[in-house]
Amino acid sequence: MSAAEWTAVALTARLAATTTTLLLLLGTPLAWWLARTHSRAKPLLAAVVALPLVLPPSVAGFYLLLLMGPQGAVGALTQALGLGRLPFTFGGLVVGSVLVSLPFVVQPLQQAFEAIPERLLEAAATLRAGPLDRYFTVALPLARPGLVTAAVLGFAHTVGEFGVVLMIGGNIPGRTRVVSVALYDHVEAFEFAQAQRLAAGMVVFALVVLVALYGANRAAGHALREAR
Repeated sequence: MSAAEWTAVALTARLAATTTTLLLLLGTPLAWWLARTHSRAKPLLAAVVALPLVLPPSVAGFYLLLLMGPQGAVGALTQALGLGRLPFTFGGLVVGSVLVSLPFVVQPLQQAFEAIPERLLEAAATLRAGPLDRYFTVALPLARPGLVTAAVLGFAHTVGEFGVVLMIGGNIPGRTRVVSVALYDHVEAFEFAQAQRLAAGMVVFALVVLVALYGANRAAGHALREAR
Protein backbone atom coordinates (compact mmCIF):
# COMPACT_ATOMS: atom_id res chain seq x y z
CA MET A 1 0.00 0.00 0.00
CA SER A 2 1.02 3.59 -0.52
CA ALA A 3 2.15 5.91 2.27
CA ALA A 4 -1.15 7.80 2.04
CA GLU A 5 -3.11 4.56 2.50
CA TRP A 6 -1.04 3.55 5.53
CA THR A 7 -1.68 7.00 6.98
CA ALA A 8 -5.43 6.45 6.49
CA VAL A 9 -5.19 3.05 8.17
CA ALA A 10 -3.30 4.49 11.14
CA LEU A 11 -5.79 7.35 11.48
CA THR A 12 -8.70 4.89 11.32
CA ALA A 13 -7.17 2.71 14.04
CA ARG A 14 -6.57 5.77 16.22
CA LEU A 15 -10.13 6.97 15.69
CA ALA A 16 -11.61 3.55 16.45
CA ALA A 17 -9.51 3.09 19.60
CA THR A 18 -10.36 6.56 20.93
CA THR A 19 -14.05 6.18 20.12
CA THR A 20 -14.29 2.72 21.68
CA THR A 21 -12.64 3.90 24.89
CA LEU A 22 -15.05 6.82 25.22
CA LEU A 23 -18.02 4.62 24.34
CA LEU A 24 -17.19 2.14 27.09
CA LEU A 25 -16.69 4.92 29.63
CA LEU A 26 -19.97 6.62 28.73
CA GLY A 27 -22.04 3.69 27.54
CA THR A 28 -21.47 1.26 30.42
CA PRO A 29 -23.13 3.35 33.15
CA LEU A 30 -25.86 4.35 30.68
CA ALA A 31 -26.55 0.70 29.88
CA TRP A 32 -26.61 -0.13 33.60
CA TRP A 33 -29.16 2.61 34.21
CA LEU A 34 -31.33 1.45 31.30
CA ALA A 35 -31.17 -2.13 32.57
CA ARG A 36 -32.13 -1.24 36.16
CA THR A 37 -34.39 1.79 35.97
CA HIS A 38 -38.18 1.90 36.07
CA SER A 39 -38.30 5.55 35.04
CA ARG A 40 -40.93 6.68 32.56
CA ALA A 41 -38.11 8.33 30.62
CA LYS A 42 -36.53 4.96 29.83
CA PRO A 43 -38.37 4.33 26.51
CA LEU A 44 -37.51 7.81 25.24
CA LEU A 45 -33.84 7.55 26.19
CA ALA A 46 -33.58 4.03 24.78
CA ALA A 47 -35.10 5.30 21.51
CA VAL A 48 -32.63 8.18 21.35
CA VAL A 49 -29.72 5.79 21.91
CA ALA A 50 -31.00 3.45 19.17
CA LEU A 51 -31.75 6.26 16.69
CA PRO A 52 -28.47 5.86 14.73
CA LEU A 53 -29.53 2.30 13.86
CA VAL A 54 -32.39 3.55 11.68
CA LEU A 55 -31.28 7.08 10.81
CA PRO A 56 -29.31 7.43 7.53
CA PRO A 57 -25.69 8.31 8.40
CA SER A 58 -25.78 11.28 6.03
CA VAL A 59 -28.75 12.72 7.94
CA ALA A 60 -26.99 12.23 11.28
CA GLY A 61 -23.83 13.79 9.86
CA PHE A 62 -25.74 16.76 8.46
CA TYR A 63 -27.35 17.64 11.79
CA LEU A 64 -24.12 17.09 13.68
CA LEU A 65 -22.40 19.40 11.21
CA LEU A 66 -25.03 22.07 11.89
CA LEU A 67 -24.70 21.64 15.67
CA MET A 68 -20.91 21.81 15.62
CA GLY A 69 -20.71 24.60 13.05
CA PRO A 70 -20.14 28.26 13.94
CA GLN A 71 -23.89 28.92 14.19
CA GLY A 72 -24.70 25.75 16.12
CA ALA A 73 -25.04 25.40 19.88
CA VAL A 74 -22.08 23.04 20.21
CA GLY A 75 -19.95 25.11 17.86
CA ALA A 76 -20.68 28.30 19.80
CA LEU A 77 -19.77 26.54 23.05
CA THR A 78 -16.48 25.11 21.79
CA GLN A 79 -15.47 28.49 20.38
CA ALA A 80 -16.39 30.23 23.63
CA LEU A 81 -14.20 27.75 25.51
CA GLY A 82 -11.31 28.40 23.15
CA LEU A 83 -11.48 24.92 21.59
CA GLY A 84 -12.16 26.14 18.07
CA ARG A 85 -14.49 24.42 15.64
CA LEU A 86 -14.96 20.66 15.59
CA PRO A 87 -15.97 20.09 11.93
CA PHE A 88 -13.13 18.86 9.70
CA THR A 89 -10.95 17.96 12.69
CA PHE A 90 -10.06 14.68 14.39
CA GLY A 91 -12.02 15.80 17.45
CA GLY A 92 -15.10 16.24 15.31
CA LEU A 93 -14.66 12.73 13.93
CA VAL A 94 -14.50 11.37 17.47
CA VAL A 95 -17.68 13.16 18.54
CA GLY A 96 -19.58 11.97 15.48
CA SER A 97 -18.28 8.42 15.78
CA VAL A 98 -19.22 8.20 19.46
CA LEU A 99 -22.78 9.30 18.75
CA VAL A 100 -23.44 7.00 15.77
CA SER A 101 -21.74 3.98 17.38
CA LEU A 102 -23.44 4.41 20.76
CA PRO A 103 -26.19 1.77 20.24
CA PHE A 104 -23.61 -0.84 19.22
CA VAL A 105 -22.10 -0.51 22.69
CA VAL A 106 -25.08 0.30 24.90
CA GLN A 107 -27.46 -2.40 23.67
CA PRO A 108 -25.15 -5.43 24.18
CA LEU A 109 -24.22 -4.08 27.62
CA GLN A 110 -27.84 -3.47 28.55
CA GLN A 111 -28.77 -7.03 27.57
CA ALA A 112 -25.83 -8.39 29.58
CA PHE A 113 -26.85 -6.41 32.66
CA GLU A 114 -30.49 -7.48 32.32
CA ALA A 115 -29.38 -11.13 32.19
CA ILE A 116 -27.72 -10.94 35.62
CA PRO A 117 -29.86 -12.84 38.16
CA GLU A 118 -31.39 -10.48 40.67
CA ARG A 119 -30.61 -12.91 43.48
CA LEU A 120 -26.87 -12.34 43.02
CA LEU A 121 -27.24 -8.60 43.47
CA GLU A 122 -29.52 -9.16 46.46
CA ALA A 123 -26.99 -11.53 47.99
CA ALA A 124 -24.28 -8.89 47.61
CA ALA A 125 -26.58 -6.34 49.25
CA THR A 126 -27.13 -8.62 52.24
CA LEU A 127 -23.34 -8.68 52.64
CA ARG A 128 -23.47 -4.89 52.98
CA ALA A 129 -22.21 -4.18 49.47
CA GLY A 130 -23.30 -0.71 48.43
CA PRO A 131 -24.61 0.19 44.97
CA LEU A 132 -21.14 0.99 43.64
CA ASP A 133 -19.70 -2.18 45.13
CA ARG A 134 -22.42 -4.27 43.50
CA TYR A 135 -21.81 -2.51 40.19
CA PHE A 136 -18.03 -2.99 40.13
CA THR A 137 -17.64 -6.33 41.92
CA VAL A 138 -20.77 -8.19 40.77
CA ALA A 139 -22.39 -6.61 37.71
CA LEU A 140 -19.33 -5.79 35.63
CA PRO A 141 -17.60 -9.19 36.05
CA LEU A 142 -20.84 -11.02 35.20
CA ALA A 143 -21.41 -8.77 32.19
CA ARG A 144 -17.99 -9.54 30.72
CA PRO A 145 -19.37 -11.19 27.55
CA GLY A 146 -21.44 -8.07 26.93
CA LEU A 147 -18.41 -5.87 27.49
CA VAL A 148 -16.41 -7.86 24.96
CA THR A 149 -19.22 -7.69 22.42
CA ALA A 150 -19.72 -3.96 23.00
CA ALA A 151 -16.02 -3.17 22.61
CA VAL A 152 -15.63 -5.22 19.44
CA LEU A 153 -18.80 -3.93 17.80
CA GLY A 154 -18.02 -0.33 18.73
CA PHE A 155 -14.51 -0.60 17.30
CA ALA A 156 -15.62 -2.39 14.13
CA HIS A 157 -18.50 -0.02 13.44
CA THR A 158 -16.21 2.99 13.80
CA VAL A 159 -13.75 1.47 11.34
CA GLY A 160 -16.50 0.92 8.77
CA GLU A 161 -18.39 4.19 9.22
CA PHE A 162 -18.51 6.37 6.11
CA GLY A 163 -21.44 8.78 5.93
CA VAL A 164 -20.91 10.58 9.21
CA VAL A 165 -17.12 10.82 8.96
CA LEU A 166 -17.36 12.21 5.44
CA MET A 167 -19.97 14.81 6.42
CA ILE A 168 -18.14 15.93 9.56
CA GLY A 169 -14.51 15.34 8.67
CA GLY A 170 -14.41 15.80 4.93
CA ASN A 171 -11.35 14.37 3.20
CA ILE A 172 -8.20 15.94 4.60
CA PRO A 173 -5.15 13.64 4.20
CA GLY A 174 -3.47 12.90 7.52
CA ARG A 175 -6.24 14.59 9.52
CA THR A 176 -9.67 13.21 8.60
CA ARG A 177 -9.10 10.87 5.64
CA VAL A 178 -9.95 7.44 7.07
CA VAL A 179 -9.96 4.11 5.22
CA SER A 180 -13.61 4.24 4.15
CA VAL A 181 -13.13 7.70 2.65
CA ALA A 182 -9.87 6.63 0.97
CA LEU A 183 -11.74 3.70 -0.61
CA TYR A 184 -14.41 6.06 -1.90
CA ASP A 185 -11.70 8.30 -3.38
CA HIS A 186 -10.15 5.39 -5.28
CA VAL A 187 -13.50 4.31 -6.70
CA GLU A 188 -14.38 7.87 -7.71
CA ALA A 189 -11.03 8.15 -9.52
CA PHE A 190 -11.53 4.74 -11.22
CA GLU A 191 -8.50 3.37 -9.34
CA PHE A 192 -10.08 -0.03 -8.92
CA ALA A 193 -6.88 -1.91 -8.09
CA GLN A 194 -6.22 0.34 -5.10
CA ALA A 195 -9.89 0.22 -4.13
CA GLN A 196 -9.86 -3.58 -4.32
CA ARG A 197 -6.87 -3.68 -1.99
CA LEU A 198 -8.54 -1.54 0.65
CA ALA A 199 -11.91 -3.29 0.27
CA ALA A 200 -10.34 -6.73 0.61
CA GLY A 201 -8.51 -5.59 3.72
CA MET A 202 -11.76 -4.39 5.29
CA VAL A 203 -13.49 -7.69 4.44
CA VAL A 204 -10.69 -9.65 6.09
CA PHE A 205 -10.83 -7.32 9.09
CA ALA A 206 -14.59 -7.84 9.43
CA LEU A 207 -14.24 -11.64 9.27
CA VAL A 208 -11.45 -11.65 11.85
CA VAL A 209 -13.50 -9.43 14.15
CA LEU A 210 -16.56 -11.68 13.92
CA VAL A 211 -14.58 -14.89 14.48
CA ALA A 212 -12.80 -13.34 17.46
CA LEU A 213 -16.10 -12.05 18.84
CA TYR A 214 -17.86 -15.40 18.63
CA GLY A 215 -14.86 -17.18 20.11
CA ALA A 216 -14.50 -14.73 22.98
CA ASN A 217 -18.22 -14.82 23.75
CA ARG A 218 -18.23 -18.60 23.76
CA ALA A 219 -15.29 -18.75 26.17
CA ALA A 220 -16.68 -15.99 28.40
CA GLY A 221 -20.13 -17.57 28.46
CA HIS A 222 -18.65 -20.94 29.47
CA ALA A 223 -16.65 -19.30 32.26
CA LEU A 224 -19.74 -17.40 33.41
CA ARG A 225 -21.83 -20.57 33.59
CA GLU A 226 -19.16 -22.24 35.67
CA ALA A 227 -19.01 -19.23 38.01
CA ARG A 228 -22.74 -19.43 38.57
